[in-house]
Formats: sequence, C-alpha cells, structure tokens
Amino acid sequence: MNRIKVKTYRPKYVRFLYLKHLLPSMAWAFCFLVFFLCIKTTPCVTANTSKLIDHTKTSFLEALQSGKTSFVYFGNQVNPTIRLFLEHLEKSADALEDYGILVAKVNCTKERVPKYCTGEKLMKKVYLFRGSDVLKNFDADTVFDVDAIVAHVLFAVLFNEVRYVQTPAELLSIERIAKGLADVVLAYVQILGLPEHRAVMEATFVYGTKYQFVLTTGGSVLKHMGVEDPSSLQSGLWFLHCKEVMRRSDPCHHTALKRPLTTLNIYTFLQLMEAPLVTETRMDPTEVETVHNRLRTPLLFLFTQAETLAVDRNTAETLAWRLRGEVGLALVHRDSPDVKTPQEYNAAYRLPAEGSAVKYFTLKNIEEVFSLFREEPVQDEEEDKEDEEDWAVLDVLDDEVAESVYRDRDLGLDLELILELTADTFNKAVTEYDHVVVLFFVKWDAVSMAFMQSYQDVAETLEGVAGVQLACVDCGEWTDVCSSEGVSAFPTVRVYRPGEPPQPYRGMLGAESLSNFIMLCHVPTPVLLPSEEKAWSFLGGELHQGHAALSPVRVLGLFGSSPDSGRGMFEEAARLLRGETVLGLFSETQTQKWAEDYSVTLPAILLSRGPGTHIEPYSLHLSTVEEMAADIRKAVLDSFPELTVENLPSYLELGKPLLLLFVGDEGDEEEEEEEGARQYEAVRGELRSLQGTGRLDSYLPCWIHLGRTPSGRAVLESYLGSVPMLPALVLSQLSTGREVFQYPPEQPLLSEGILQWLQRVEKKEEQPAGVISDEKWGPPVPFYDFLSIMDQEAPGYAAQKSPKLKISGREVEEEGLDKEGISGDGRTLNHKLPKSQLGPRPPHQHNEL
Repeated sequence: MNRIKVKTYRPKYVRFLYLKHLLPSMAWAFCFLVFFLCIKTTPCVTANTSKLIDHTKTSFLEALQSGKTSFVYFGNQVNPTIRLFLEHLEKSADALEDYGILVAKVNCTKERVPKYCTGEKLMKKVYLFRGSDVLKNFDADTVFDVDAIVAHVLFAVLFNEVRYVQTPAELLSIERIAKGLADVVLAYVQILGLPEHRAVMEATFVYGTKYQFVLTTGGSVLKHMGVEDPSSLQSGLWFLHCKEVMRRSDPCHHTALKRPLTTLNIYTFLQLMEAPLVTETRMDPTEVETVHNRLRTPLLFLFTQAETLAVDRNTAETLAWRLRGEVGLALVHRDSPDVKTPQEYNAAYRLPAEGSAVKYFTLKNIEEVFSLFREEPVQDEEEDKEDEEDWAVLDVLDDEVAESVYRDRDLGLDLELILELTADTFNKAVTEYDHVVVLFFVKWDAVSMAFMQSYQDVAETLEGVAGVQLACVDCGEWTDVCSSEGVSAFPTVRVYRPGEPPQPYRGMLGAESLSNFIMLCHVPTPVLLPSEEKAWSFLGGELHQGHAALSPVRVLGLFGSSPDSGRGMFEEAARLLRGETVLGLFSETQTQKWAEDYSVTLPAILLSRGPGTHIEPYSLHLSTVEEMAADIRKAVLDSFPELTVENLPSYLELGKPLLLLFVGDEGDEEEEEEEGARQYEAVRGELRSLQGTGRLDSYLPCWIHLGRTPSGRAVLESYLGSVPMLPALVLSQLSTGREVFQYPPEQPLLSEGILQWLQRVEKKEEQPAGVISDEKWGPPVPFYDFLSIMDQEAPGYAAQKSPKLKISGREVEEEGLDKEGISGDGRTLNHKLPKSQLGPRPPHQHNEL
C-alpha cells in the first residue's frame, strides 16, 4: 500500500537555504568583509578545494564498504567531450556534498577495478552507489551538465519520496492517500535533467518529510490541472492542499506557482503555503509584521468591525484563496484602539519594496484588488472572458456541495409543481392529499439548496401520479412549523398520510432514490392476499408488476389465524419498511402447509428476488416491531451482493469482514468484457459452493464491478496501492484490525485454494497487503456558534425554548435523533433540543443558526 514517506530533515542544507535565500543582505555583508580583509592583509590565496575524489582501487572498495552514497565515473582516456563532462562532474561534486553524496572518478588506465573498468560500456556509464549496491547507472549523455547530474542523482536517491505520474487517475490516487496526512506538491518539467528538474529535486530533499512530491512530464495531467494549452507551459508547480481534507470524497484545493521554477521561488512559495490563510490583527497596518514581509510578498489589509465580522471573514477567506501564493491578507479589527485608520477607508496594501509605505483606499469591488498587484495589458472581450474562466477555476471551495450551490446561485428554481407551505397552509395540506411529501430545508444550508434541484426533478417525474403531492417548508421563514414537527436536521424529507404518523426518508439525497421511495410508499403495505393463487402471483411479481424495477424483492409473511400469531406485529413492521420493499400478508388456513413445504415454523416469511428465482424461507421471532423489521431487512440483503454506493451502508452494518471480488473495468472492450464476465461467473461459482457448505458464514462474500461502480477503483487502490490484474479477491477486515489481505494473484481462484488462504489469514500466517487508515471524517469547517455571539451582544436574546414536538395535534417522539440532536444520516442540525435531553453539548457537526 502506498504511504506518505517520512524521512529526517537535512539540517546542513536547511541552514544553507536559510542563509542563501533569507538573508541576502547578511550574505553580501559577509562577502564584503572577506574581500576587505583580503585587501588589507596578505593576498588571499585560492586553494584547490575540488570535492571530486580520485579513487584508487583500494579507496573505491573502502568507499563501498562505508555505506555512503557515491556517484562514480570510470574512464580510461580523455577526449574533448570527456574533458567537458569531467568539468561538470567536478562542479557537481561541490553541489552534491550538501546532500551527503560523494562524487568520484576512477582512472581505469591505472586502476583496474573489476566489473566496472571492463566492457564496451566503459566511459559511457556513470554509477550511483549506496554502499556496495548500485542504485542506478546513467548514460553519460543523460548527465550532461551540473543541473542534469544533480537532478538525476537526487531523483534516484529520493526515488521512494517522489512519485512520478502520467495520468490524472494516478494523481487522484496519490491525493486520496494523502488526504488528512500531508499536502501534495505537483511539479511539471518538460524534460528530466533541466534546471527546473534540479530545483524541484533540491526542494524535495529539504521538504520531502513534510509534503508528498509528485513529478510529471506533461500529457493529460496538465489539462486535469486546468492548463488549456500544455505546449505553451515550460514548467509549473502546484500545491495541493490535502492535509486538512478529512473525507476522501472532498477535493484537494490547489494553488499554482505563478513564477519561474527556481529553487528560491519554490522555497518562497512553500513558505507562503504554510502561512495562515488570513491573519487577524488588532494592530495598525503600519505595525503589522507577518511572514509575507520576510518573503518580500505584497500584503493586503481588509478592515472589519464586530457587527460584520462573520461576513468579512468569509469575504477575506474567499479572496485569500484567490490570491494565495501571490499576496498575503490580513483582517484588521477596526474597533481596536491601536488602529488609527480613518473610517472612510476599508482596505490598504503594502508592497514588498524596502521602505514601502502602507497605502489606504476604498474597495468597492473585489475584482479591483487584482489590478493592484498585476500589470495586465489591454485585452479584448474574448481574452477578458478567458481570464474570468481562469479565475473561476481557482475559486474552488473546499466543500464540493457548497461550491456547486455557489456557482448556480443565479439560476432560479421552478417550484411550480411544489407546494410552498406556510404556518397557515401546512396542516391543511398534509390532510388534503393521500400522500404529501414534504421537504424541510433552510436556504443558507448548501446541502439543502443542492438537494432542491433533485427535489424539483422528482416533482417533474411524479407529475400526474394520483394522490401524490410534493411540498416544501422553508424553516428559516417558518420556524414554528419546523419546531412543532420536531425537524432539526436539514434537509429532511417526510411522507404524510391522513391518520398516520409521518414516515421519514433515510435514503440517499438524489432524485432517483427519492422517486423510488415515494412510488414504493404508494403501494399498500402489507398487500393482503386472500388466496393461494394471489400469494403465488405476489411472489412471482405479477401483482404490482409496475414496481418490479423499483424493488424486485418481494417479502411474503405467513401467519396463522390465531390472535397471537404475530400478524399485527408484522403489519406494524411492514409500515416501518414502507418505501424500502414490497411486503405481502398471507394468513389463511393453508399457511401451515406452506410452512411444512418450506421447512420453517410459523410465523415465517418467504422471500422472492424475482421471477424464476429460488424462494428463500425464514422463520420470524416475535419480540418487538423494530426487531422484526430489522430481521426482515437482513433477510432482504443478498447473500452474495454486488456492492454499490447506495447499498454499501446496509452491508457494512452486518459487521462481517468483506470478502471482496473486484471485476470489470471502466475501459473494457467488448471482448474483454465478455472474458471478464466468464471469469467472474467461474469465481462466483467457486464462492457459491463454499457458501453452500457454511464455511463462509463468518464472512460477507461480495463483488464490485469497476465499470458500473467507478469508485471501486479508488477502493482497490486504497487497499493495495495500485490496481492489480482483475479479477482480484481481497479480504477487508474493517471491523477488526483494518488489515487488508489479497489472494495470491498467481494462484487460480478455486474453492479449496480460497478456503486454505482464509485459514492462513485466520492463523496469522499471511502478511497483509495493506492497512486501512483509521480516518476521522469530521466537519469541513469548525462549528461556528452564532447563537452564543448573539447572546454576547444581547444576553438572553437567542435563548432557545424547549419546543413541543407535535404533529397534527399529537405529540410524537422524533425518530432518527440521538440525544445530542445528531441525525442518524448526519444531516445538518439547526434547532436545539432541550438541554435536559442533550446533556453536555459536544462539538457541533455543522453551522447552526
């Protein structure tokens, strides 16, 4: 499994860079002092301080035994070409000494070193040793000058710390591994061995322990990074902010280096990336000193006051992301007595020139900022449009949902098919229709607004379906309605029927999932089946045939005619399962015969997965309605499922190790697809045979098709570090040790071999192929408690009263909330429950207003 490599800093080289780049004035002073002393005293004598070592056979062998890294050239004659190469080799010796690498040459005319002073390749090869091992050998034409030598040698030495990518998929794989662990530095050079390559490798040597460095030589990676014309770019560097990204689904925001690729520019750029995004200060701008002053970078000041602090912070952060790497940004609290800026100005800036004064101005438009720091030639309208698109690429928020809502902020939603309910119309609406689907949302929540588009699509899909009406309530406007309904998570969807408690929707926030749920809710549950003929028709899919595509699984409950048969409990459980699957009820006198035919005891269920499939019988235990519903949910699950994004949570709840078979691929040709299908069927047959013996009861055999579920590729890469030949069988122990084991790819996937492999894993005789990191998927931003701020300004103003949770005049208990008020599916919580129910308040998961 690929991991972020860790190594120690090289303190000598760090000091060298510090003196070289941070203290230019001190360096010049030191040089002047040396020159002055040479003039005033005896003439300075320049000694031969060449670091190039002339090895004898004995000293060469001793160097190999020392374990040091050395770069050695073997030759037996000198011509003009070789003489020029030796000059560069000598210069590189001084440069490579900073990295602890020795540079040497061996005169094979005098010293006959076995293996290296013989053969046709003599004088054409240069060898890089680590101790007695050859790390790599280079053609002399490849290491043609000092830059090429240093670049190639460091690239070889740091081979495990620099990843080389050719495709966007490879880069995305590195990003996924780095999220939450380290930031990524992506460098592009046209050809290896150029000065730009050397600059990148020198930066890697110093910062490789802090960042994951990635190198590319162009191709589709550049277009992936937003470069429209890769041929026009000679070199480039991007900083991918992945360390603070805790969820693999979130993107890594990236910042581009806008200067030439030199050691000094890279060093300065990385220092700027480590600087705070926004510096808040209560000092006057003339007194503010930040890292940007030391790095000779412009500094922009924005002024704020207590009343607009939250808005100003958001503006400053948005602007800082667009200027990052070019301009620093400081937010100045105007209410501080140390700030002397007149009220007429709301912004200021200071250029990096020595002695530059702070200049104050009134900022009316955010775009005005960029003209202060960029000299832009006159452009026509088409070029201006291209610039706006470039900035749009850079203006990416950390939260993809928030970003999409922000970009579509000017697009109006057509709510003609959706009833917009108020406090006056809510109660009437939920009793007027057979099925009223209500979306509770708030306009300031990005997830709510993103889901609103899907909700509109559902309304269009279900237009004309009798008895179904979609509605919505803006809880920002009608807080009394949402409080009385006990809504505290946004967005929340519920289905209301006259005379019944509302049913919450807990599925995925997508149009297709919600539409299927609503249509299944429209089916009577359970379907009462008065005869054997009707029962068989139900299991065969003939009844409610139009809903087969929504849920091919049919569950038939078998109950006796006695009052304590459990029929009533099943009917209640069926209501809890409404919208998930189709359930039928058969409780005639023939049920006992059916139970005997299928070798189960009453009460029981018969499960059909579609026409022509095997009927699966299960006995039911009469305990509680909730437990019966849970048992039915488990029975509905497939014994050898295809994992998808939608059904994965249901199977993870079983808590079993996943025996995962990866098949297919996104780019399969038709012939390869057919071959993959044959291989899959063969392996599936082997696993099915093991399931029949009960030997896999402690595992969950399942499979993922990478063509239908592309995210499966990311799963496989995170497990093994790369995508092996398919099909691949992997054991993932998520609930125990988080270790991942891969079935030996060189062995055929046969039942006995699979069983023996699992036994070796259980006995700890197999080495894991990877370990899944225990990531914490926290919120993208820290909780911002607006209510507490309001209370600071006006004590008691924002105090919350305990709401009574009532629906149509009846008090109910909100389902799906834990005692902290966090919904089971992680949706936003915006209304507090009484403190007596909450206990100690934990850190909030989302903005609360």
